[in-house]
Amino acid sequence: MERSSAPLRGKTALVTGVSRRRGIGYAVARKLAPLGANIVIQHYQRHDENQPWGSDDLEAVRAGLRSSLIGAATMHDHDIDLTDAEAIAPLIESAAHHTGSLDILVCNHAKSGDDGSILDMTPDRLDAHWQTNTRSTILLTAEFARHKAGGTAIEAARPGERITGRGPVDSPTGHVFWTTSGQLHGPMRGEVAYAASKASLAGLTPTVAAELLEWGIVLNTINPGPVNTGYLDPETTDRPLGELQRYLDETPFGRFGRPDDPAELIGWLSTSNGSWVIGQVLTSDGGFSLQ
Repeated sequence: MERSSAPLRGKTALVTGVSRRRGIGYAVARKLAPLGANIVIQHYQRHDENQPWGSDDLEAVRAGLRSSLIGAATMHDHDIDLTDAEAIAPLIESAAHHTGSLDILVCNHAKSGDDGSILDMTPDRLDAHWQTNTRSTILLTAEFARHKAGGTAIEAARPGERITGRGPVDSPTGHVFWTTSGQLHGPMRGEVAYAASKASLAGLTPTVAAELLEWGIVLNTINPGPVNTGYLDPETTDRPLGELQRYLDETPFGRFGRPDDPAELIGWLSTSNGSWVIGQVLTSDGGFSLQ
């Protein structure tokens, strides 16, 4: 296969939150693999086991990803709880060790459920969403950046101080993707802890993107809108059934998003063709937020 049809040949992508074939993480990994990338995934199936939609067969997940690889590309997976801060650096190191480099980081993982209205908030509930959705994403990104810096000594920055990287580069040295949610466009009733944790990432995007760019690393944050990964099916939804049809009636194309929709965007942004888009919070929701 020619380089033009495999623009990620020789590169390695770490995608977190890949434990279900209906998930966005799985779709992203399945998109990056045919582009030539080596794939490393993180999963934590015990989270899914406590959700209405349940867990998936991890062997089937692995098989589906392996079938998408091209050429000599490889696939590896890690069962890791990302709320354990001590697990972050070993995961980045291991992902890079498989092929000698780590080029793309997709922070797709998220905690769902055990949420509520502002009246339901407790310190434990807020901390659980922060640790899973926000803290781990920031720590993964920091470790990825240190990996790309190649051991270069970096002095601690003071407030308002610009860090010094490697200077102008001919092309990106790496790509990082965060995921946010619909709190950008309107209320997310009954999901205060989740919305708070995701809003932090959206708000932080310009700051971290500017700092990563000093090292040639491109960061963008994706808001995929309502993507049906099982939570919008009547038999496995975690929200009032009466609301589902109303949501569907408001969508411009008469359907919810599919995991392949945000995956297509991330796939393109990971290539040189999409690398001029930097530091953006991009909504890929088929116009849902315009209703």
